[in-house]
Amino acid sequence: MVTVVAPNQPLTESEVEAIKRDFPILQQEVNGFPLAYLDSGATAERPRQVLDAERRFLEHDNAAVHRGAHTLAALSTDAYEDARATVAEFVGAASPSEVVWTANATDALNLVAYGIANASRGRGGPDAERFRIGPGDEVLVTEAEHHANLVPWQELAALTGATLRWVPVADDGTWTAEDAVALVSDRTKVVAFAHVSNVTGMVAPVSAVVAAAHAHGALVVLDACQSAPHRPLDVQALGVDFAAFSGHKMLGPNGIGVLWGRHELLDALPPFRTGGSMITTVTMEHTDFMPAPERFEAGTQPVSQAVALAEAVRYLQGIGMERVRAHEEHLAERMLTGLAAIPGIHVVGPPAGVPRSGLVSFDVDGVHAHDVSQYLDAQGIAVRSGHHCAQPLHRRLGLVATSRASTYVYTTEQDVDRFLTAVGEVRGYFGATA
Repeated sequence: MVTVVAPNQPLTESEVEAIKRDFPILQQEVNGFPLAYLDSGATAERPRQVLDAERRFLEHDNAAVHRGAHTLAALSTDAYEDARATVAEFVGAASPSEVVWTANATDALNLVAYGIANASRGRGGPDAERFRIGPGDEVLVTEAEHHANLVPWQELAALTGATLRWVPVADDGTWTAEDAVALVSDRTKVVAFAHVSNVTGMVAPVSAVVAAAHAHGALVVLDACQSAPHRPLDVQALGVDFAAFSGHKMLGPNGIGVLWGRHELLDALPPFRTGGSMITTVTMEHTDFMPAPERFEAGTQPVSQAVALAEAVRYLQGIGMERVRAHEEHLAERMLTGLAAIPGIHVVGPPAGVPRSGLVSFDVDGVHAHDVSQYLDAQGIAVRSGHHCAQPLHRRLGLVATSRASTYVYTTEQDVDRFLTAVGEVRGYFGATA
């Protein structure tokens, strides 16, 4: 585990190598080559510390939480709530009760969208009236959104009669604060957008959009899937109302996500998933729900996953999120500079010199993204190919698919250089250099 010595500087290669040794999966060869894993934007790998934390819990403390009066139930409940407090502190929440465990970020975003839909049907009583939307109201997203932050809002509009509008993107796939602000009006009830794009790596102008939305009384929902794992995230400082992210993208397990929301909003939002563990009183005619966060955690909770996610957070805190950000931005610049020198490569997103995350999506003249991925895989280099759950963005750019290389704390300069060398060979291999 690396010791933080320069909190704002990129990690040194020796520090990255030390981090990489914590990841058992990265010690293998693929197709006879050392694995260069450049698909962390889809799913990050897990360090030994996270794997061990979940295993220890399952071997010693596992039991149902908030239910039993026996020793293991108490230990399990303590671990579950301690994990909530750890994640709450990580994102700058005012209290642990502002953190709701979900199945993933998609689930978290659906929780908000369908909660608003229920409020619009009269569920939740007077407190939920603040969420009511209907014909004449608008929900604003961007053309660059991941489907998880687009489809739920399409459904909300269809269920309520509201209108879905979107901020258009430019030819490089980015959008501006000015274009977003121009679409916010008194009709706008929800503004939802990604903090960092999973395709372009663009870092959104959060403060300007939040200011405009709140000036018109609109709620702001932030998709933080590509920011929470890769840069400091302070939800209160950003001023948003809700934020969602996933455990599996930040060194944690599958099956757990996080919804952060302002406490007063969570307590007023009606649930859309109901059952055990989230009620106070149930009769045959009526049910009263618990306050947040329990009101949104119906059924058996993801206890071992929460414990493992908390350990992932502690691992990242041990490195320092400013150093994580600096390291990945350094690698992104290295990728952008290298790709710019290769004929026939077209990068989407901000150019070199503009702040962006450590992922780069690109198109190769004459070669399909899936063929690019397979050629790189043959050399032990894992990248993503496809539309990255962002079909409208790719359609706007005139692309069926792109290849995407995404970095993380265990990505070395050597990994990036191997990637660049292989990309430089792709067009010649497929005879697309003419």
